[in-house]
Amino acid sequence: MKKIYLVFIGLVLGASVSLASEQNLQIFSVDNKNGSINAKTIQKAFTDAGLKVDVNNDMNSIFSKRYGKVHHKEYNLAIFTNDKLLKKLMDKYPSIGVITPLTLSIYVDAKDNINVSTLSLHGMSRITKIPLTNPDLVAYSKLVDAALHKALPNGKYLSVNHGTSKALVTEFTTEFEVADDGSYKDAKKSFKEEFEAEISPVGFLIPNSYIFEHDAYDFFDTYSIIRFNAIYPVSKNHPDAGAYAPFSVVIYKKKDDDTVHIAYPSIENWIGDLDIKEEATIKAVNETQDLMKKILNELTE
Repeated sequence: MKKIYLVFIGLVLGASVSLASEQNLQIFSVDNKNGSINAKTIQKAFTDAGLKVDVNNDMNSIFSKRYGKVHHKEYNLAIFTNDKLLKKLMDKYPSIGVITPLTLSIYVDAKDNINVSTLSLHGMSRITKIPLTNPDLVAYSKLVDAALHKALPNGKYLSVNHGTSKALVTEFTTEFEVADDGSYKDAKKSFKEEFEAEISPVGFLIPNSYIFEHDAYDFFDTYSIIRFNAIYPVSKNHPDAGAYAPFSVVIYKKKDDDTVHIAYPSIENWIGDLDIKEEATIKAVNETQDLMKKILNELTE
């Protein structure tokens, strides 16, 4: 494989504001002292609203086994998609892959409120550079809003006063060498196998992966990726981190173009967007970013 370049795209944002429509992430919350709402009922509400939930993991079960301690009464991370809107957005914006699937966290706080955090329309637009006015992106955001209201009746958006961040996406381009009797899809499959072999030993897992068929692409795949050594410390004081985790790596090649594109939302975004101040947590976030960047850098050389 021949590496073409590695770039970082940044967009400096202004000050954070409290309106959900202008925040990068949003937290929807409701009193749940009677325990009637849980991760399963939320998943059903999202499914009924047209958002397919592919993974909905009880992180407390995982954390208690791995670390012997949990931070919240309940803590789930889930991923979800709407294929119809995704394929429409793919027509013009392959960058939609860096938030495919979308993610959410479900957590119960000390006052027995159940909370769901997701990317807002502003956050979706910022990271993908798809205009805020794009009708398909707006429709996607409205689906999320409808699902949240269905999942948490009488809920409301909380004011989020996180810090500011650069909307960084870590991107690579390369070219695949295709055997005479092979195809680009074969080359992509080989790349994925090598990628998985590299990330597993350093603690990355792939909860799910997606293959999208589209006339404009030879292939368009996304991998949902998580590293427990990052999300565990982050979630202690920033449980809304599920709006960003698991994160997505997209790999695609347009037809009539030899270039293969690989990208993911830089994990270091979490520090600013979540207003992380704890030095040990910042170290874990930066380590995760550096590991992923190094692995993809080596694979695209």
